[in-house]
Amino acid sequence: MKKLFLFLFSFCLFLAANAQVGIRAGLSAGNFSDTNFNSKLGFHAGGYYQLGTGFISVEPGIQYSTKGYKADAKTTGVMISEKLSYIDIPVLIRLNIYPFLNVFAGPQASLLLSRKYELDGNTDTSTEVISGYDLGGVVGLGVSMLSGINLQISYDLGLKSLNYYNIDVKNRALKLSVGIDL
Repeated sequence: MKKLFLFLFSFCLFLAANAQVGIRAGLSAGNFSDTNFNSKLGFHAGGYYQLGTGFISVEPGIQYSTKGYKADAKTTGVMISEKLSYIDIPVLIRLNIYPFLNVFAGPQASLLLSRKYELDGNTDTSTEVISGYDLGGVVGLGVSMLSGINLQISYDLGLKSLNYYNIDVKNRALKLSVGIDL
């Protein structure tokens, strides 16, 4: 038992010594799959904890993210806007191709915090018309700079139906981010 405890303690210290903590924020363009809606501009911000500094690393994170869509009913001229606020929890695997360039992918769980639907000046905030969580994946490309700043472009791909008004749609979001290693 003492050997197991000593091994786990040593392993945790090793991981902590090779870990990098940071914050990241940026713009996102969200939409629903299989629709003719337009992308809605939003933002995301949060933190990450990167384990490993070699060729491969694991990066769990947490961030606030807005997604949704906008649409224009051309026959009536009425604008529709849907803003969904989520807490995203990605667990990414990064492959550091060069010291400054990496690609990443991994699963992501998202919890719906709020909803704001606007139609012709009327607002609905009920979350009963959409699933309260989302499961998906993230893929992307990152560039690291010497000063601890990193840039990345990623694509969130919802894999679970949101059952939005009983319609099978999934979240999609393109994100541009700036991060800082702390």
